[in-house]
Amino acid sequence: MKTTKLLILTIVISLNIVFAQENIENASSFPHIEGLYFGQKPPGMTAEIFAPGIISLNGRYEHAISFSPDLNEVYFSANKKDEDPSIYFSKLEGKKWTNPKKANFTKGKKVGEMHPFVNPNGDKIYFAAHDEFTLPHHKESVKTWYVNRLENSWSNAIQLDSPVNEDFVFYPNQAKNGDLFYTNVSKRKMYYAPNKNGKYPKAQEVGIEFGFHGFISPSQDYLVVNARNKEDDQRKSDIYVYFKGKDGTWTKPINLGNTVNSNFAETCPSITPDGKYLFFGRYNEEGEISNFYWVSTEVINKVKPVNF
Repeated sequence: MKTTKLLILTIVISLNIVFAQENIENASSFPHIEGLYFGQKPPGMTAEIFAPGIISLNGRYEHAISFSPDLNEVYFSANKKDEDPSIYFSKLEGKKWTNPKKANFTKGKKVGEMHPFVNPNGDKIYFAAHDEFTLPHHKESVKTWYVNRLENSWSNAIQLDSPVNEDFVFYPNQAKNGDLFYTNVSKRKMYYAPNKNGKYPKAQEVGIEFGFHGFISPSQDYLVVNARNKEDDQRKSDIYVYFKGKDGTWTKPINLGNTVNSNFAETCPSITPDGKYLFFGRYNEEGEISNFYWVSTEVINKVKPVNF
């Protein structure tokens, strides 16, 4: 019996040493990266993969990315096949980006966390969190949550107290005035909730023709979405833009073209806080796995109608 216990103890200690060594190697193997956007060369009018081997990893789905207003922090959701999504983050500390790690905002209360969005003030992160598939309807319970910035960390996760969460919703993001935009999956439409002193007592349709994963520009002058290209069966999902007129109505959806879209699916568009870049996921890795791509927002300005 003593021999068996000793053997088990030896195995446990050995495994702990191995895991510790792996953690050290993983930390030490992460490259020394300086500069905004992980030191990547800014893209032009043609979309390029973002930070390959650093943020966009082979064999992992990356979807939905958000930078802090000062561009010194990044939050994104990712997961491997058959895994629930998690939110990862990295910070620019001492001019060097840290090795991305899981945020775990809900401390295990929710099975999955995804679609992070750092608000325009940088003091709050909205995200979607969900439980396991629930019976009897087999529908995921996906709601909007948020955390508040503390001095050097984030608060406990709080579920948004709003009619927003009366449905199955995800992909929250805000305009500069605090209005909250999101996808109402239950209704299969884009919705928004006007900001009323930090509360969201009412939610209503945005009023566009189609589109999921809508992301509003800071001044609400345009909205980017992803949607299936009805004019080309070869395309699974493209990025479109809507512009808002002076009367508050939206233009027809405008496809951003071949420098942004491809025969692969493009999803989860977002605009960086400085307004310079459009980010999105492209499912072009073998096995239809997505990586992050980015492109200059000049592709949006280029298709803007006259008199808008």
